[in-house]
Amino acid sequence: EFYEPKVPVVNPTGQNGAPSDAIVLFDGSDLDNWISSIDSTAAKWHLTNDGSMTVKDKTGDIQTKQNFGDIQLHIEWKSPLPVQEEGQHRGNSGIFLNGMYEVQVLDQNDNPTYVNGQVASIYKQHVPLAMASVPTGDWNTYDIIYHAPEFNNEGGKTKSGDITVIHNGVLVQDHIELKGTTPYIG
Repeated sequence: EFYEPKVPVVNPTGQNGAPSDAIVLFDGSDLDNWISSIDSTAAKWHLTNDGSMTVKDKTGDIQTKQNFGDIQLHIEWKSPLPVQEEGQHRGNSGIFLNGMYEVQVLDQNDNPTYVNGQVASIYKQHVPLAMASVPTGDWNTYDIIYHAPEFNNEGGKTKSGDITVIHNGVLVQDHIELKGTTPYIG
């Protein structure tokens, strides 16, 4: 038995229901922590009446102002109603880690597509263990644990990154080794 070092105390329901040590990137009131991925200007997405944000057509992706390496990330997202389109054109988005690794966001309900591009896949690399989506229009959650790859001083990779994804409480990616970036083609 040992008694030192003592572990930090974290209130699991601290600020806005997030753990007390969390960095809240979006609380429903503004987009101050977000910028355009295209030109680093202020994010041009819409704030909605329910406290969420939604894409403004033709404004492109957004990203956090702050850069992160290893991270535990909680995301809440929902697919639009009424249902429009099919396949990869239906509620398609993604959570990009370090701008290189995508966890697919997609309205998969009654909407078959290729399995390494379906909801909760590590895009084009890893098929999820299960499809755990809620009905279209309801809120989904992702809890993502990500460890960034490590590199030596010469830029050579010394350790691959890895990712775990829990989709609506269901483990769908279990400590998956990332084998490279996740481009749409390549």
